[in-house]
Amino acid sequence: MKNIKILVLLILFPLSLFVLSLTIGSTQHVGLVELFQRMCLQLGLIQDQHLLADGSLNTILWQVRLPRVLLTFMVGAALASSGGVLQAIFRNPIVDPFTLGISSGSAFGAALAMLFPIMSVNLSAFIFGVCAVGLTYMVSYSGARTSIVGMVLAGMVISGVFTALLTLLQYLSDPYKLQAIVQWTMGNLHTASWSKVYNAIGPISVGLLVIVLYRWKLNLLSLGDQEALAIGVNPRIIKLILIGVATMITASAVAAVGVISLFGLIIPHISRMIFGPNNNISVWANISIGGSFLLLIDDFSRAVMPFEIPIGVFTMIVGAPLFIYLMRRNAMNWNS
Repeated sequence: MKNIKILVLLILFPLSLFVLSLTIGSTQHVGLVELFQRMCLQLGLIQDQHLLADGSLNTILWQVRLPRVLLTFMVGAALASSGGVLQAIFRNPIVDPFTLGISSGSAFGAALAMLFPIMSVNLSAFIFGVCAVGLTYMVSYSGARTSIVGMVLAGMVISGVFTALLTLLQYLSDPYKLQAIVQWTMGNLHTASWSKVYNAIGPISVGLLVIVLYRWKLNLLSLGDQEALAIGVNPRIIKLILIGVATMITASAVAAVGVISLFGLIIPHISRMIFGPNNNISVWANISIGGSFLLLIDDFSRAVMPFEIPIGVFTMIVGAPLFIYLMRRNAMNWNS
């Protein structure tokens, strides 16, 4: 029964949703049969002059929808995995990339690059995401150790500082750049392109691979530093590696699509609620459920409204009630 649940939720459902997402759009819906035919046409398996004549639909499918679906899944997987890793490291179910200042720092860095194009948006987002985590660690460091509560509180302060700096950038920018920055800070997927996919796929794929390889060590970190040391694992090194990886994939996601609130907080709770607290499984669940859930929200935003609402707004509207329900059901119990 457990293997069936893993097969359906972690493999079959994401694949089905991925294909279904290609058929949904605000301008033109495509049937599954026609989508299959056009996939075969694109791969050169068939030749159909009627399908070739409708070049606009081919452009919509392969140059607009496919990169958007790929980018959406990658970003959802990255944010969910980052949140799950941070919650396991700090043994705190309310920690996410926003809590430690990663998202706010990356958002400020990306906005700064948009306003003053000295470096690329991705590089600037990563640098300031790392700076935010570094500042959080420095502020919370006391007496040759860093407490979990102290780091979370320091992260909230650093996050507030970078949010204030981002607001200052918006105040100083001209109307055209202000509009772009505001839309970007609300999270948007309508600007998805192959170039953004190529920029994000490298760091996100490498980061997710590292998390998968270290998934069993997350279970040891969840037990505590002393227990990890007793087994022969250096928790400090593992934490630095995983926090660095979480920063990298979060910064890449934020640079690609902007700020998506609450996502890295909620999805790990859903994964644990379905599969339990074992990180050997929940790491895979965060990747699959995170990508699928963001795809589902994006499909809803594209299909329901004649105009697109920023994805960050949707995740907040959908995520806040869901998190309140999970909080009341599990009473914020880490082992629920």
